[in-house]
Amino acid sequence: MEEHRIAVFASGSGSNCENIIRHFSNSLLARVVLVVCNKPDAYVLERARRLGVDSVVADKARLHDPEFMMPLLDSYKADFIVLAGFLPLVPDYILNAFPRRIINIHPSLLPKYGGKGMWGHHVHEAVKAAGEKETGMTVHYVSSVCDGGDIIAQFRVALSPDDTADDIAGKEHMLEMEHFPAVIEQVLEQLNNQQ
Repeated sequence: MEEHRIAVFASGSGSNCENIIRHFSNSLLARVVLVVCNKPDAYVLERARRLGVDSVVADKARLHDPEFMMPLLDSYKADFIVLAGFLPLVPDYILNAFPRRIINIHPSLLPKYGGKGMWGHHVHEAVKAAGEKETGMTVHYVSSVCDGGDIIAQFRVALSPDDTADDIAGKEHMLEMEHFPAVIEQVLEQLNNQQ
């Protein structure tokens, strides 16, 4: 069985990224070989450094430059991409190079609270404002439509009317920590079975 080589794309503090790196650190199935971040001051870069995983800052110009990104991904032999709190849209040339090999996590039960501008606290505030009785996380394939790719898995958590947006964020984040690495593992195992 060939080991999958994961590139994690992240924009923020990187708690999901760290969780994924640790999950696959002793795995025969896959390991994280590269972290790509669009913000030079994001804490995810420090997490990657501490865990011994190479990282690269790819601002908008670099992200949209196939002459930069494709040789980078090739040099690490990356064959799977995980978006873990990555805010920019992935350019079409990367989508085309990794068909059904790019997945994303979204902090709501898509199709609710998805699309442009719906990320992080914006999602949790919208869930609170709507008086939802539950929220959750969605793992989905990435397509050219923001948050529009096929859904792979969803996990739900009950909300109370007293929950603040921060409480909602905390409950949803616990789902991410518990389930995201396992869903990635399932997708990679399915890929192996198709080969």
